[in-house]
Amino acid sequence: MDKMIAGKTISVTEEGFLTEFGQWDKSIAEAIAAENNISLSPRHWEVLNYIQSEYKKETPLSIRKIGKSGVVDIKEFYSLFPMAPLKTATKIAGIPKPVSCI
Repeated sequence: MDKMIAGKTISVTEEGFLTEFGQWDKSIAEAIAAENNISLSPRHWEVLNYIQSEYKKETPLSIRKIGKSGVVDIKEFYSLFPMAPLKTATKIAGIPKPVSCI
């Protein structure tokens, strides 16, 4: 299904995850973050870049893996993305919903 995000028509799933990573850009990330009441800081971008790099390596993501990444600990991850952190962060990063998310 298509959704207008940041003035662009983007293909998304029913839950709002992008179906084509190539459509992602920073303006889309900022719009999705705003929908989730998050204002992206440089620290958010560090975490989002890490998530995207792991996705490109086809590495399965979990909160535990992100907590052990050395990029962010679990406590800070929850403070950056308070509501469903992994689900929210991956949505903002423009990647599919991780298998570990309900």
